[in-house]
Amino acid sequence: MPTRTARTAWNGSLQEGSGQVELSSSKVGTYDVSFPKRSAEEAGGATSPEELIAAAHSSCYAMQLSALIAEEGGTPQALDVTADVSLGPDPDGGFRLTGIKLTVRGEVEGLDEAGFQKAAEGAKAGCPVSKALTGVEITLDAALES
Repeated sequence: MPTRTARTAWNGSLQEGSGQVELSSSKVGTYDVSFPKRSAEEAGGATSPEELIAAAHSSCYAMQLSALIAEEGGTPQALDVTADVSLGPDPDGGFRLTGIKLTVRGEVEGLDEAGFQKAAEGAKAGCPVSKALTGVEITLDAALES
């Protein structure tokens, strides 16, 4: 299986510095990062580790869910997956990821709500990114749409 690479070039202190994270394997872009923007409500044109984790988690979950829907006998027509990754203070000092909320709305042929929920929960437990993030509480809001 492949290894994927990202690289960050950082200059300066935590509060005054900034950097650029490059998606090296895909070469799809280089994005600004800074701690003040990371810890602010508005991202201000910069990404963050939390946003990059959210992107990884939502895409991994969608892939895993589509596979499990097929295993349950359904055909996914459309899956809309959002991952909200929260950053907060760590009681032991510093910061930590305080939670991840996965939200999925699916259009699926050949599967009822119970079958969809089973696949959705299975994908939450089975996607490789979920497995990597076992130290963070992951919640799920899943529903079929017609």
